[in-house]
Amino acid sequence: MWNDAIPSYSTFDPRSYTADNDLDALNSELFAISQLKTNPETNAPYEYYATDPTEPKYSFIDNGAEAASLNGTNADFGFEPAYIADDDLRVKYVYPGSPADVAGIKRGYQITSINGSTDLSSDDNTDLNYVINAVYYSTTITMVLLKPDETSITVTLNETNYTVNPVITYKTFNEGNGHIIGYIVFNSFTALSNAQPELDAAFNSFIANGVNELVVDLRYNSGGDGETAEYLDNLIVPAAKTNTLMYTKYYNSNLQNDVYPLLSKKYSLTKGEFLPQNNQIQFSKQLTLSLNRVFFIVTSETASSSELAINNLLPELNVQLIGNTTYGKPVGEIPIPINNYVLYSPQLYVENSVEKGDYYSGMEPGTVTYPGKLAADDITKEFGDTTEMLLSYALNYVKNSTYALKTPQVQGLAKEHTLSLSQSRAISLQLNRRKLKPMLFSKKVK
Repeated sequence: MWNDAIPSYSTFDPRSYTADNDLDALNSELFAISQLKTNPETNAPYEYYATDPTEPKYSFIDNGAEAASLNGTNADFGFEPAYIADDDLRVKYVYPGSPADVAGIKRGYQITSINGSTDLSSDDNTDLNYVINAVYYSTTITMVLLKPDETSITVTLNETNYTVNPVITYKTFNEGNGHIIGYIVFNSFTALSNAQPELDAAFNSFIANGVNELVVDLRYNSGGDGETAEYLDNLIVPAAKTNTLMYTKYYNSNLQNDVYPLLSKKYSLTKGEFLPQNNQIQFSKQLTLSLNRVFFIVTSETASSSELAINNLLPELNVQLIGNTTYGKPVGEIPIPINNYVLYSPQLYVENSVEKGDYYSGMEPGTVTYPGKLAADDITKEFGDTTEMLLSYALNYVKNSTYALKTPQVQGLAKEHTLSLSQSRAISLQLNRRKLKPMLFSKKVK
């Protein structure tokens, strides 16, 4: 995106970046490139991330696993962990049909032992790295988990290929007085061919049940296919917005001037295709759900295509955000295959129909720009549980036009030393270090 800051070869030698293996060497070089351009609003590089200043905020080199995941195939255990306190590790979510799902693991279960070890504290780097390696870099794992009824189960999971259903669950709540609320947990912007059937099933159910309010749970959705974000917006937007501007993609100056020696070796490109006037995306209403307002549940893991979907709708209807400040990624990428690897690095930024897109610091709920409620995540309750804090805020607002709960909800089974929002954000980044935050726009491969 910031190609004007890249120096000449005489002052920036890519071969000078070395490591024990090719991937680490490439990432070392990419980090140096990513920190060259400074954001005048923050006086720090655009890709500087204070929570982890040793990694680029956006750019990444992948070995191909991300491409498979975006196409709807994962090879893992099918769950992710999170801490709600320094000594309280929970299951954050479980993908339907995954090894974790088959074993009966549910969101909110407390993980008390991994491969025989009970030393799982987040405030001890050795313990934290142990958890990360066991969950993300192993092919088998044995865990003891405590259920909400305080009974325990022991499971052994093997890494398995499975098809990702990005819609973890959807439900309808009839809250009386004509308030019929649809709730959907959309966890990944997989390719549209994978996501559309699942989204259509959920939204057709909402239509059949007369839904007139919608809660879209993107709290752990770190992005993916930009086309799928557009489709989600077209399911939500009022029909009257069809054929009006959704958003514009602005590519870097080289691409706009048809200077793309690397991309032209990988993709079939046509002159002028990167100009802004050729990258104005229009709304095209899908299905018939009619809404005047939508609530998005978000956290610091809500990134990229998730933020794109939210930003596109802000000028078009009443958008409310509930949760923690989002990641902050208004830039997207065309993946570039290089031998055994794929380069993900921003080449474009996005603006909605009122030319708003500068959310590099994230979207903070409860502000003038992003109205709603700033609140911590509640990992102790299953998705769709009406006592889960973030969902309960949305339901309460629909019924009472306020986020103030008469009886505040509390997390169940939580120990002492509950993490602050900033601590939770930092640990979440550590746990999800290998998880990319893409906003991808595909081109025709040669």
